Amino acid sequence: MTQKATILLIEDNREIAEPLVFGLQQEGYVVHHATTGEEGLELARVHHPDLILLDIMLPGMDGFDVCRRLRATSGTPILMLTARSQELDRVMGLELGADDYITKPFSFRELLARVRAMLRRREIDRREFNATQADVPASEQGIQIHDLRLDTHARIVWKGDEPLNLSAREFELLHYLVAHAGQALHRQQILDAVWGAEWVGDPRTLDVHIHWLREKLGDAPSNPRYIQTVRGYGYRFIAPDEHATTTDATS
Repeated sequence: MTQKATILLIEDNREIAEPLVFGLQQEGYVVHHATTGEEGLELARVHHPDLILLDIMLPGMDGFDVCRRLRATSGTPILMLTARSQELDRVMGLELGADDYITKPFSFRELLARVRAMLRRREIDRREFNATQADVPASEQGIQIHDLRLDTHARIVWKGDEPLNLSAREFELLHYLVAHAGQALHRQQILDAVWGAEWVGDPRTLDVHIHWLREKLGDAPSNPRYIQTVRGYGYRFIAPDEHATTTDATS
């Protein structure tokens, strides 16, 4: 990266936080540290970090609430730090918009690998987006499919006349599925394209993001209009002509 990335660590345990801050600074990152959720939200607002490391077990406002509030206004990648091993807690964090999680105790080397992968992917996304949008006329910076309109310049999705509140990752996932409408996409293919080939997180992140995307689209998995599960393989976005064919056959 051409400039030092900024990382916000929200962790109340100083025995964990201080070595992390020191280690990340030694790696060349600019690090801001908050010990409470409220302080973390304020530092995120002021410094606009490139990555947020967020502990779940915080005093007062817990990490889930912090994640929810961050996602209301920001698409900054969030890596959750948790001492909880229960799958429900991990899934909840992902459903609230976290990009990945790491369970304590973890080694600094493992954390650093996650940090580097997430920041690298964020930089690649920025470059690819700028490259693809720079020479495209405004009239062509959109995709219309079904009743959805994707404004790829503003990164906004409209369903009818209503804008959908999607995170940055949700937008990228939907954009990729729509761009390959009608095609069955393998899970790993989607992960490589949207999260990056070097991403080292939990593959179930994809399922959680699909679930959340379906909820915002109002899409029922049992009778999908948009996203169909291809069992044992992956997912596909249903092409408009498939609905037309089904309607003609049943009329």
